[in-house]
Amino acid sequence: MALLEKLPRHLFTRRGWGMLAAGAFTLAAAQVMGRRDLLTLALLLLVLPLICLAGVRLVKPRFRVYREFNPSPVETSAPAVVHLAVARSGPGSGRVAMEERLPAQFGHAPAFRFPSRSATGGTSRYEYHLTSRHRGQCRIGPVTAEFTDPFGLALHRQAIDDGDILTVTPAAVVLPSTLLAGARGNDGVTATRVRANPSDDDVMTREYRHGDPMRRVHWAATARHGALMVRQEESVTTPEATVILDHRSGAFAGGTGTAMPGLPGQDGHALATSGTFEWAVVAAMSISAHLAERNYSLRLLDTGGNPAFLHSPSSPEPGAEEFSGTSGLQSIAESLAAIHLSGTVHLRRDGTLRDIAGRNAEPGVAPPAIRTAAGNEQEPAAFDDHLMDRLSAHRMRGPLIAVLGRITAQEAAALAPAAAYATNAIALVAVERPAEYQEVLEALRQGGWRAMAVGPKAQLAAVWNQFDQDPALPTPPAPEAGRGAGVAK
Repeated sequence: MALLEKLPRHLFTRRGWGMLAAGAFTLAAAQVMGRRDLLTLALLLLVLPLICLAGVRLVKPRFRVYREFNPSPVETSAPAVVHLAVARSGPGSGRVAMEERLPAQFGHAPAFRFPSRSATGGTSRYEYHLTSRHRGQCRIGPVTAEFTDPFGLALHRQAIDDGDILTVTPAAVVLPSTLLAGARGNDGVTATRVRANPSDDDVMTREYRHGDPMRRVHWAATARHGALMVRQEESVTTPEATVILDHRSGAFAGGTGTAMPGLPGQDGHALATSGTFEWAVVAAMSISAHLAERNYSLRLLDTGGNPAFLHSPSSPEPGAEEFSGTSGLQSIAESLAAIHLSGTVHLRRDGTLRDIAGRNAEPGVAPPAIRTAAGNEQEPAAFDDHLMDRLSAHRMRGPLIAVLGRITAQEAAALAPAAAYATNAIALVAVERPAEYQEVLEALRQGGWRAMAVGPKAQLAAVWNQFDQDPALPTPPAPEAGRGAGVAK
């Protein structure tokens, strides 16, 4: 019995191996005893498993697989229910052992039998749960089926579908309400008077909505339209917020702090990340959700002024930079699911990340050039005139939040004037050793930013609340002439 356990299971079953062993023994006995009837039996015992093996390899039953995730996408640490339906699309009968292939992070792969006891209309339905602690795009499946011949002698395992992608988005942290978002009324919108004292002749009216005060009912318009009309003396504009997300490999890779070897990607390759970058991603998601709940229209850029999700493989619209409403927030979450460090990084043997030059950047030292897949070196452009022009185009329309990695004092000085374009300017610098970045923070604060350096284990809610308790900051200087002034609105 122990010998049978050591034999390959992808060719024959125990019964098949046993029949082959019996055939070999019978063949030896026929040679020793000279019995032709034993020789015939030996040939039958040896040939039958081989014929069955050829049959299961040549005749492959066909199936249709339907897979659905609920919810889809799913947040980290939240359970997702997988609904799986399998139906036979070709001739065949008998029971088939099946298994759903899963990435290692989900643990044991679920196994089941086809058809199921509750099969209806030739379709068997199954259900199981998945929970991921890390964001990313995971390929769930394919379903592998193990076929046997009618005699149960030979085995053949094959995939019967291609699998489906489950997108795991970062979960937002609930942030406390502060004055930093520039609240504008109870619903977070800006009300602007069209006229100081509108008369009955030029007042704008609209249909009555539930909750409108009766004092705003316009009785003359009500009589003309035959429906209850109210004065609309205010035009409403949605406040805007801009979030700068730093995802340069030179700003996050190469540190000595907590690092992750990679996140699951759609094509099976790990996505480059680190502990500080994961903190930055959660911060961007949480701040976006915090502002979206207050009816803010969001604009997300990278440090070069380009759309933040231009290179995110999970982004529904990589070129989009403006998001609003529930659908916009959902698009941000999906885009953050598989966003990774830009540029080329390598994994050390200890699982941490290093940059292309293999050096750990220090405060005040510019990050090394990034080598692209084509082998060309590119110095990452950050905090240049292009970014300033983009920020100037939305001058004073709302807060500016920068979620940054390891930046130099020179980069901080280049970013500092951007505070003049926002009602509030907030900078979160996620680094391994926050105490070493006082010079960087001072450069930002001199420009009018509220800035703080935090480690990857800092509590985001506490950090956000602490911003509201900071003392008054210097008045931001006026932007230099010619720097974004040409496109200011």
